Amino acid sequence: MAADSTKSAGSGHPYPAAFELTSVSVGTANQPILRDINVSTPVEGILAVAGPSGAGKSTFLRLLNRLDDPVAGTVKLAGLDLRDWDPATLRRHVAMVFQRAPVFAGTVLDNLRVADPQVTDDRARHVLDHVALPTELLDRPADRLSGGEAQRMSIARALLTAPEILLADEPTAALDGDARRAVEDLGREIADGGVPIVWITHDTYQLRRLADHVLLLADGELLAFGRLDELDEHPDPLVRSLVGADKPTPTDGAPL
Repeated sequence: MAADSTKSAGSGHPYPAAFELTSVSVGTANQPILRDINVSTPVEGILAVAGPSGAGKSTFLRLLNRLDDPVAGTVKLAGLDLRDWDPATLRRHVAMVFQRAPVFAGTVLDNLRVADPQVTDDRARHVLDHVALPTELLDRPADRLSGGEAQRMSIARALLTAPEILLADEPTAALDGDARRAVEDLGREIADGGVPIVWITHDTYQLRRLADHVLLLADGELLAFGRLDELDEHPDPLVRSLVGADKPTPTDGAPL
């Protein structure tokens, strides 16, 4: 199902498509990972990508900054086929945060300089503050960070490239409840600040807390796409189940 690229977002303002996937397939005829995906994604807020294990969620995300290429069809950003982008340039426009934050040798500052070798101490402190990390961590060996701290450092590193879009591949899957909620809050702040996020999640409670729009995959195919309130009323019970239509959104004090 393709979305109308001039449809109004939750804020009531029209938005253009960020990514346009047309007849996209990945894999082989005998082992397809994604099949004939046609969708235009929104350019604001948080787009949650969900679905059963093996549905093709990570492959879908990897298409968006050319970590994978389709075997058929096209993926476009701003009307330009991603294959016509320089990959390094594209990945500065479309940054990615992974499930387990890659931590490089050296200090936190050394890790930030992987994204921007010229970053000043002042700017590094500013970006740490933006992701709610103490600025005194700059000189700490990065391998001494907790899992939640390392994930927020990886988000800070991604933000140093001034991306227009952020991709997040289950960024809280390896974190406990408090760290998970801190990263969720940071994601919401980043999206509300004007950098849209495409966020893979397997957690329906998280989806209901964060998603402005939801894209559902099942068996390598696009099952549904729309606003969460629309999918709550979808006629397909699988769609309603995958978005947790019958689950209340937990409050801050509720268990994950």
